[in-house]
Amino acid sequence: MGPSEKSNTRKYQTSNPVVKRLINAFYSRLIEIIGPLSPTTVLDAGCGEGETLRRLISSLPKKIDAIDVDPECIHRAVIGMPNIRFSVQTIYDLHFEPDSFDLVLCLEVLEHLQFPEKAVIELARVCRKDLIISVPHEPLFRIGSFLRGKYISRLGNHPEHLWKWNRESIKGLLAKKLDLIQIYSSLPWLLIHARKHRIE
Repeated sequence: MGPSEKSNTRKYQTSNPVVKRLINAFYSRLIEIIGPLSPTTVLDAGCGEGETLRRLISSLPKKIDAIDVDPECIHRAVIGMPNIRFSVQTIYDLHFEPDSFDLVLCLEVLEHLQFPEKAVIELARVCRKDLIISVPHEPLFRIGSFLRGKYISRLGNHPEHLWKWNRESIKGLLAKKLDLIQIYSSLPWLLIHARKHRIE
């Protein structure tokens, strides 16, 4: 459900020291956000090849589910992580009961989706408490790509990104189903901590 294996692998195997530093800072901030939440069950929705789980595993509980729409991504993600329950699923129709997870992660996914609002509805359904969502922060992400010589003919626009999110647009999407706790900046990304609406 996230970026293709080819582009995802390139991102994490980059030799560019600036990009490496930004990626490491992103995961450091993510760990800081997750720590106080103390979840006992986690879903990684759009896990790709499992890079996020490999980086976060020491900060997560034992009960972890992870899904991706791409079977090849799941095949790669399973390697070295036999205790995580991986499955091929679409984020639009998750095979879990309502309120199944204390924490739902959806990182670098919404910008790739044709119907992000439908995905948010489904993420909120299976979440019991907290959600952490990340998206590229535009136009900073696009400018950064252009300055690195990426996608020059597209003025830095990633060919797999269907949506260009900034603080206001992502708030407008998520606030329909979620309570926004805080939006963090980890250049060139936004990290959003949210909780599902509760009916009193």
